[in-house]
Amino acid sequence: MTWMFYAFLSAIFAAATAILAKIGIKNINSDLATAIRTIVILFFAWGIVLYKGLGKQIYSISKFSLLFLILSGVATGLSWLFYFKALQMGEASKVAPIDKLSLVFTIILAAVILKEKVNFLIIFGAILMSIGAIIIGLAK
Repeated sequence: MTWMFYAFLSAIFAAATAILAKIGIKNINSDLATAIRTIVILFFAWGIVLYKGLGKQIYSISKFSLLFLILSGVATGLSWLFYFKALQMGEASKVAPIDKLSLVFTIILAAVILKEKVNFLIIFGAILMSIGAIIIGLAK
C-alpha cells in the first residue's frame, strides 16, 4: 500500500471525526469534549504500541526527536481545542473546510522550514484549496 492510500483513509476518518464530534459536542463544553476525545486517543494509540511490542523503542528516541514530538503534541492539542470550539459554534460543513486550510499552511511551512520543493502546480492547488475553503466558509 502507498502513502496515498493511507492519506485517503486519513481524510475519510477526519471527515467522520467532524461529523461524530459535532453530534457529540451538543450541550458539552468544547474543552471537556476535547479532553474526552484525547483520553480515547491516548488509550487507542498506546494499545496499538503495546500490541505491536513497540514500547521498548521509547528508550531509543533521541532528545531532539522527543522535543519535536512533544511540541507536535502541544500543537495538536491546541488545534483540537480550537477545532472543537469552532464546531460547537458553527456548522461542521463550514468549520471543516476552514480547518483544512491547514493543508495550505503545511505546504508553506514545509517549503520554508523543511526546504521541500514547491512548484507551480502545488502553488496553484494551494490557491484553489484556499479559495474553495473560504467560499464554503462564507456560504450562507
